[in-house]
Amino acid sequence: MVRSSKESRKEEILEAGLEVFAKRGYYNTTTAHIAEKAGISQPYVFRFFKTKEELFIAALDRAFERILDTFKNVDAGPEQLVEEMIAAYEELSELYPNEIALQVIGISVTEDAIRNATQRGLSSIQKYTVDRFNRAGIKNVEREVTTFLARGILCNISYFIDLPELMMEKNK
Repeated sequence: MVRSSKESRKEEILEAGLEVFAKRGYYNTTTAHIAEKAGISQPYVFRFFKTKEELFIAALDRAFERILDTFKNVDAGPEQLVEEMIAAYEELSELYPNEIALQVIGISVTEDAIRNATQRGLSSIQKYTVDRFNRAGIKNVEREVTTFLARGILCNISYFIDLPELMMEKNK
């Protein structure tokens, strides 16, 4: 499928937004910063996104979509499912580190629309994981999903504040 130049430009702005928001945060980012990163004028950003908030939400939605797609592409049996999903998330974190930062930033922003987008994204991941673990026959699904999500959030925080020790496991 060939994208029109309009779709392509919107995609470039969205990806620039992901990168700039991840590096500067929500409050320290302006649409001028994003326009500069995308190599366009600031008014051109507003042709695709009415506000900075709208652009941030689109970037945040993209981050959550990539996470869900990653989990949906995990092909593993019940015994390996949790570990394979963790491995897939770690690989995603390396390929798309801005998505990790955006989740942490999204949690910290107090504007209702962004808070709602963060809630929707995390809820969709939680619901998918519950369903997937149930279908795999994993016992104690609620506890396993909570542990899985808590580990993911801790991984995000560890990455975001550059404190890998948070994720160190003791030898068994």
